[in-house]
Amino acid sequence: MVLPNLVTVLAICAGLSGIRFAFENRFEPAVVMVLLAAFLDGIDGRLARMLKATSKFGAQMDSLADIVNFGVAPALVLYAFLLDRAGSPGWIAALLFTIACGMRLARFNVLAEDNDQPAWQTEYFVGVPAPAGAVLVMLPLYLYFLRLGLEPTRTAAFVASAFTVLIAFLLVSRLPVYSGKSIKVPGDKVLPVILGVVLYILLLMAYPWYTLTASVAGYLLYLPFSVRAYSKRARLEGEKVPPSDIG
Repeated sequence: MVLPNLVTVLAICAGLSGIRFAFENRFEPAVVMVLLAAFLDGIDGRLARMLKATSKFGAQMDSLADIVNFGVAPALVLYAFLLDRAGSPGWIAALLFTIACGMRLARFNVLAEDNDQPAWQTEYFVGVPAPAGAVLVMLPLYLYFLRLGLEPTRTAAFVASAFTVLIAFLLVSRLPVYSGKSIKVPGDKVLPVILGVVLYILLLMAYPWYTLTASVAGYLLYLPFSVRAYSKRARLEGEKVPPSDIG
């Protein structure tokens, strides 16, 4: 019962430490801590289910950690790095992202127990999930760390503010995003899949900012294909209702 909650607490500590590093202008470790918080927050629930240690207390702790790690921490790190140069519009963008993340998580908590939706709809998130939103919104930091000559100017701050608002709307949208939860890897494909995952992790360790930038670009390009796949599946199933929130 203790271990999953301990992971949740460590995730909160990582997220808050990321905010501290940002206030100290140590932005690379700040981003690393936010990403670590997102990772830990993503495994605590799975760990609890695997150990059969789920509890109402743990669920509440996880919800509180989500808003800190996926909403507050990324928004404040990005604001300290760049959005503050845009003045009030930058702060408004940071607030909108945090509020959108909270709404996204609240909608999930309310509708997660809805068992009325068709089974095939459980394969889709409604809107971009909060962990993905946290990774996406920090794209300006990844680009800066690539040392491509991009500087945190006032113009860049306004562009980043618009991008932050866009991600906020993706969070609260009803965009169907394929979750991949139902994918089953055939036996003859297990080793190639494992090799691919290991390769991605190695690239993330060796070239973190290139890999994260490419991942963000790939995810954004993937969204239209997800919508198209959902629409096609809905026509085949004869469904006209929007997907229920399951992620």
